[in-house]
Amino acid sequence: MHNILQVRDLKTHFETRNGTVKAVDGVSVEVNRGDTLGIVGESGCGKTVLALSVMRLIPEPPGRIVSGTIMFDGIDLLSLDKEEMRKLRGREISMIFQEPMNSLNPVLKIGDQVAEAIGLHQGLSKKDSLERALEMLQLVGMPSAKERLKNYPHQMSGGMRQRVMIAMALSCNPRLMLADEPTTALDVTIQAQIIDLINAMKEKVGTSVILITHDLGVIAEAAQYAAVMYAGKVVEYCGVSDLFSNPLHPYTEGLMESTPNIGEIPDDKEKRLTVIPGTVPNLYSLPEGCSFQERCPSVMEICRKREPELKEKVPGHQVRCWKQE
Repeated sequence: MHNILQVRDLKTHFETRNGTVKAVDGVSVEVNRGDTLGIVGESGCGKTVLALSVMRLIPEPPGRIVSGTIMFDGIDLLSLDKEEMRKLRGREISMIFQEPMNSLNPVLKIGDQVAEAIGLHQGLSKKDSLERALEMLQLVGMPSAKERLKNYPHQMSGGMRQRVMIAMALSCNPRLMLADEPTTALDVTIQAQIIDLINAMKEKVGTSVILITHDLGVIAEAAQYAAVMYAGKVVEYCGVSDLFSNPLHPYTEGLMESTPNIGEIPDDKEKRLTVIPGTVPNLYSLPEGCSFQERCPSVMEICRKREPELKEKVPGHQVRCWKQE
């Protein structure tokens, strides 16, 4: 089988006092073996909920996976019970969570935290687990790795904590790793190091990656395929080179135009970056028709009446837009 992961028509909803939030609403994506799929979009578009759905970490209640399939290397993850999923999680599928300070236990030493995951999934003794933890910290380029084993999370910088998270995620050589905003809140130099590290680990271990970000530069640097999400749906899905050379959805175009180009100095000193007007619509009450209609510069009458389907416009390039019909 060429794909390591196939998600088909996945719907994950949250029941709240104000109504049902369709955080992931009919999403279909796939990840090829050894490839990186980049998922990009503004905050609140459903990227993290999609990853947590794959990991089966949606809090129930208020959330639940309503329908769809998640096939991991021929295994239907939604058919597994909690214990079966727990055995798979961490060993076969791992995740780098968005904020390492919140994900690491503040009262446990770093070495113990990394070693715990290794001991749990590989059945090693505490001594062997700590030795493996040291190897992993060295592998991810942790400075003074042996001393860092005895540190607590608050004694480390953001970049170091992120390296710890990557070491934990890769400690059992998983076949699929989900990285949720792994470079957020890090300075540009450390961001580049983290992306290089994920790419190097992918080559070394053969892990497939889902990379969640709002930064198109990260997608260009690390991914082979890209899915652009908006209001719980995929609005564009294609190879990364196609996304940058021929963006088809007005939202994707807006994201591109709002990204600064360091090598380009505008003739007009007053020229500002393009801003996508408005905000992501309220997921409690999405408008009839296309959810991007209020912010779209190319909106048509049909956009306000009927929602477009995700269709293949050119080979390997899908888009959800009436403009492309």
